[in-house]
Amino acid sequence: MSGSKYQQIKQHILDKVESGQWPENHPVPSENQLAQQFTVSRMTARRALQELSEQGVLTRTQGAATVVASLTSQSSVLEIRNIADEIQARHHQHHAKVLALNSIKADTQLAAQLQVPVDSVIAYSCICHYENNIAVQLEQRYVNLELVKDYLRQDFTLITPHEYLCNTAPLTEAKHQIEAILPDALMQQTLSIDANQPCLHMHRHTWSKDGMVSYTLLTHPGNRYKLGGHLTFSPNEK
Repeated sequence: MSGSKYQQIKQHILDKVESGQWPENHPVPSENQLAQQFTVSRMTARRALQELSEQGVLTRTQGAATVVASLTSQSSVLEIRNIADEIQARHHQHHAKVLALNSIKADTQLAAQLQVPVDSVIAYSCICHYENNIAVQLEQRYVNLELVKDYLRQDFTLITPHEYLCNTAPLTEAKHQIEAILPDALMQQTLSIDANQPCLHMHRHTWSKDGMVSYTLLTHPGNRYKLGGHLTFSPNEK
């Protein structure tokens, strides 16, 4: 009984987060409140909150309220942010050029990356993002159309894919890996760089409650982009 109840608590919280009723930093009911609401032990409520915290959905701090977390990667301290917001926060102008927006069949490699069957029809978008008319990011995104059916109908010069997906299939988990590479022909042409210009290349996977939503490749010219993060530790952490 407690197992099903704790899953009910988790789903209740996920539904609130994914519907937008509980935005980032919104307080979550306490263990005692959830235990009363669902008629379970405090330990059962604690298990649900702890698992959601480990999944990155909630932030729990000793001595403070549990809140809805900002979406961050499970493998990095870097916050996953909308590039348009990043640029506008610097008081610069953002615009995007859509180079491709179409459906393709997932080959063996893409099927594995997106966790779909081989030959599934998926969406592909290729977009260049500009800061004050200078290309700063090439975004190549593969999207599971079973989870985001209207992706190909969007105008991504008006809204970024990241923003659209956060609104349509709210993200519950993400991970990314960053490497240094030399650009291929598409990167050179799109970002207006030469073959010897080092680039930061990020592989990013994002999930909603129903499964993996997208697999994305983000490429930045190394001389035009910086990655950083900020961690705040509680007094008890070393």
